[in-house]
Amino acid sequence: MRRYFVKIVSIVASATAVLLSCAKIDDIPNLNKNNEKQKIGFDVLITRDGEVVDKARTGIMTKSSSDDLPFGLIGIDYQNGQLVLDNAAVSDNGSGYSGMFDKYLWSSSNKISFSAYYPHVDAVSYGSDLETYAIPYSVSETEAGPLVSKTVEKAINDLNMIPLMFQHITNDIGYKICDVTPVPELQGLIHLRKLTAYNVAQAGVFINDVVNNYGSWHKQAYYRRIVVFEGDALVGVGSENEKFVGYDTLEDHMAQSHRYYSIPDDIEIGKQYVEVVFDVDGFTHNGFYYQPLKEQVSKYMIYGLLPNNCYIYGKQYTFHIGLDLSSVYHKITFAPSVGDWETKIYENNDTF
Repeated sequence: MRRYFVKIVSIVASATAVLLSCAKIDDIPNLNKNNEKQKIGFDVLITRDGEVVDKARTGIMTKSSSDDLPFGLIGIDYQNGQLVLDNAAVSDNGSGYSGMFDKYLWSSSNKISFSAYYPHVDAVSYGSDLETYAIPYSVSETEAGPLVSKTVEKAINDLNMIPLMFQHITNDIGYKICDVTPVPELQGLIHLRKLTAYNVAQAGVFINDVVNNYGSWHKQAYYRRIVVFEGDALVGVGSENEKFVGYDTLEDHMAQSHRYYSIPDDIEIGKQYVEVVFDVDGFTHNGFYYQPLKEQVSKYMIYGLLPNNCYIYGKQYTFHIGLDLSSVYHKITFAPSVGDWETKIYENNDTF
């Protein structure tokens, strides 16, 4: 992960979301009354920026979900303008993802365009031209680490194995912290007690463009407060001792830290912020003794930290907090960094 300790970090701007009008398509013609079944397997890959980072035949794992949840499968016959698979739920059967599908659904077409998303939700809606579909995500789905696949076009005679390359569609957000006080006798006195993120977007509709392999978020008015850390952790001195913020400890490795998923959101003045609660041990400076400070509260706004004041979906954001007690009430510096996303949690390293 790239790391920056400047107040503003340059990040590629997100594309402008365009609201699409969606219509549900319910009728699928029965083209073959024999209703024969054909087994189709799925080769599940997870990518970031086009590079494969995880291959999972026996389950999709993301940071917040240990359950093997089914994914939703969409199949479209563009030659005949038909929806042939309407949000089918595909689960892992213990040896990989596969399902038995009715042959009649695609008996009149030469090729089918497949798209998938994870985790499965009960219903999606489709654009009138079938080039887009909308996935409504509640907080439970966003906590599971939603993914959307690139569109795959497969010939009818090659429907035994379909490769699905999934990509993240939310943000992964976490924090690092250190004591950057330059005066030696004032170093090593700060204890992190609590860190809370406010107004984190947690529900919305993702419009997936099947033709162009592009998506856009339309958030809903569901925001929540996330307590990232609560405990008593002495903050390390210097950027070389900067640590990830965990649930109740400070961690050396990202994989043990407390990170959370968020719907990509436009940052508004005075809305999204992080609250830091910290204690300061008593100390002597220039012959004067300063009493310990308990539960000092500081709020740090997100507005102004990100270019165009927006997040880009599919990216990890790590906010760096530098505490400076050159004077007791010195402002805390606050800066973000952004990195490519990795998906699976591996032990003893810094990747997701």
